[in-house]
Amino acid sequence: MRLTVLGGGGFRVPLVYRALLADRGKGRVTHVTLHDLDASRISAIQRVLGELAGGVPDAPEVHATTDLTEAVSGADFIFSAVRVGGLEGRAIDERVALDEGVPGQETVGAGGIAYGLRTVPVACELARRIAEAAPEAWVINFTNPAGMVTEAMSHYLGDRVIGICDSPIALGRRVAGALGVDPATVWLDYAGLNHLGWLRGLRVKGRDLLPDLLRDADALGSFEEGKLFGVEWLRALGCIPNEYLHYYYFTREAVAAARAARQTRGSVLIDQQRRFYTHTGGSALAAWESVRLEREATYMAEAREASGAGERAPGDLESGGYEQVALALMRAIALDERTTLILNVRGRGAIGGLDPDAVVEVPCFVDANGARPISVDPLPGHALGLVSAVKEVEQAVIEAAATGSRAAALRAFALHPLVDSVTVADRLLDRYQRELPQLGYLRGRN
Repeated sequence: MRLTVLGGGGFRVPLVYRALLADRGKGRVTHVTLHDLDASRISAIQRVLGELAGGVPDAPEVHATTDLTEAVSGADFIFSAVRVGGLEGRAIDERVALDEGVPGQETVGAGGIAYGLRTVPVACELARRIAEAAPEAWVINFTNPAGMVTEAMSHYLGDRVIGICDSPIALGRRVAGALGVDPATVWLDYAGLNHLGWLRGLRVKGRDLLPDLLRDADALGSFEEGKLFGVEWLRALGCIPNEYLHYYYFTREAVAAARAARQTRGSVLIDQQRRFYTHTGGSALAAWESVRLEREATYMAEAREASGAGERAPGDLESGGYEQVALALMRAIALDERTTLILNVRGRGAIGGLDPDAVVEVPCFVDANGARPISVDPLPGHALGLVSAVKEVEQAVIEAAATGSRAAALRAFALHPLVDSVTVADRLLDRYQRELPQLGYLRGRN
């Protein structure tokens, strides 16, 4: 199979390649094309991949290009993992929001809206070009905000674009570990949007073990989400939220911790990754691995600081997340190896009350025909209300990107549950327009 990675100079590309090297089954990927607009970043990643491939028989051949048509033509699968505006844009997303006293996380709240406003137009152009040059390719979207971007790309690619995220599978793995069961044996009853979902059940041989976990205070408080949210709140909810819901349930604490931090997350990543991309001499793989471990150790550091969760567990520092989901998805489609994965796809009524074409994050049956969402039990009112509000925001961002409407962009900011004033929303949009040149397409004052 032939795989193309858009954003091929991205820091996490070696995780994907390492997973490909470990795949020795039939139908494996034999050719990888890296596409990026920054040739120097591709070169740095190629050096890491070269070291990873050392001594591995029949390692996938790697080719790099800055030409999009060349990159996607003939591809069986295309990973979209672009970062419009780079980490510098992310740092602006975060800082502007925090200056207004609202969360500025990459995919949540004002920061996520700003990121979406500059990313969706590029993602749509990529989707249009792919539809022309590689209409039979399957597109697997990693680009954040993953649900919003996948929905925008689906307007051009239909069901041939599928969004993935490792948060649900990582949550399921941690909960299974707390219960002492093999994660490979469980069925996860999970539903919501990307970075906005809830684990409502964990079944082994038809029996739901989540009530057992909720009764066991020690086990419930032993893993990341138990530490982030607290035993009392998880019991009150009766489920385990995705870690990103910390920004909704503990908004004041999250904002206070982020404002007190010496740097925003984007600024931290700029410093970390600069050390890798400017590395000369010695092992590129060792330099990358050192920065990767530091990146993982500091993931959601402000949220853990706000909740007193402490350092991440050693098991959470290892890879095996989104790249393994992507590999399982590719194999299921290419080889008709039927499986079930939690993915971002058009809901088709899986979550009642949402537009059938709205992209949701739910368990899906996957085979050679693609991914089909499984209808889930209705969300409780508090969850459905939050999902409906945030989906309305996502669709306003997509409208703004398609039409250039500043009014739609303002509506996205003002209607988000984490932005507490239309006046604040207006100020946020004004400043983002001034500081992010990618938002120049929005018509209105700036």
